[in-house]
Amino acid sequence: MRVLVTGGAGFLGSHLCDALLGEGHHVIALDNLLTGRQDNIAHLASDSRFEFMEADVCGPFDCGSVEYVFHFASPASPVDYMIHGIPTLQVGSIGTFNALEYARRYRAKFFMASTSECYGDPTVHPQKESYWGNVNPIGPRSVYDEAKRFSEAATMAYLRYHKLDTHIVRIFNTYGPKMQINDGRVIPNFMKQALTGEDLTVFGDGTQTRSFCYVSDEIEGIVRLAHSNEHEPTNVGNPNEFTMLQCAEKVLEVTGSKSKIRFEALPQDDPKQRRPDITKARTLLGWEPKIDLPTGLKLSLNYFKAAVAQTATTAK
Repeated sequence: MRVLVTGGAGFLGSHLCDALLGEGHHVIALDNLLTGRQDNIAHLASDSRFEFMEADVCGPFDCGSVEYVFHFASPASPVDYMIHGIPTLQVGSIGTFNALEYARRYRAKFFMASTSECYGDPTVHPQKESYWGNVNPIGPRSVYDEAKRFSEAATMAYLRYHKLDTHIVRIFNTYGPKMQINDGRVIPNFMKQALTGEDLTVFGDGTQTRSFCYVSDEIEGIVRLAHSNEHEPTNVGNPNEFTMLQCAEKVLEVTGSKSKIRFEALPQDDPKQRRPDITKARTLLGWEPKIDLPTGLKLSLNYFKAAVAQTATTAK
């Protein structure tokens, strides 16, 4: 099968390319490298079944006939989408329409990478797919939250009006190798600070929660959903919930760091709690995560050590 992955040089997109190649498919990774990195796919350069196309999904592109389109293009970290707010809105609207039209042109299946941010600062806990969310549509985070919510609406419209075979995953706080060390998300931020001896920055009082899914578990859930007949959004994440303080303590334990914890003001609209209800994924896909947070941090440690060392060398 010939497959297109938009955002294929990004953190999750590149892991997805690895998994799809592992299934024997021919994979085309399309990325404008705004936040994606060629280092993430450098190991695939000699694979004849892999192609990289540097292009923007918001503009014209042509990869030829494909049988599946995975739309993973978008800044995903707060640091990135706060800087690139308008491109984030564009890739979630124009880019999504272009990817949907591409799938429609070739009668391909379509897979939309959405996010738990669709739930906003939730008033329902844990979050089920039936929950409509509590999102500030004009706040600083809205460029990402609303872009993904719009992408979901567009994807469902193509299912209803064009009978396109579509799928939507809501991804929860995924971490692991290939993350940008400076992307501002919780795990890389804590790992970088711990490994460089800086204070770990905890926002608010540290009681806000997140649920962290190791990347191999996330990709397995995504691939299973891609092979399913389910069209409505499906949560894929780890239901084990940690406060930010607990997460910081786990990072200090795994790294052996003597760093302290520093508290700063909570950013506007930062969710107070986040945990997926994965009943649907368990029932429909037979999927649930296998790797707990301490194990995932240990599996990620060498990558983050190398990334910190590379950053230090580049800065000299």
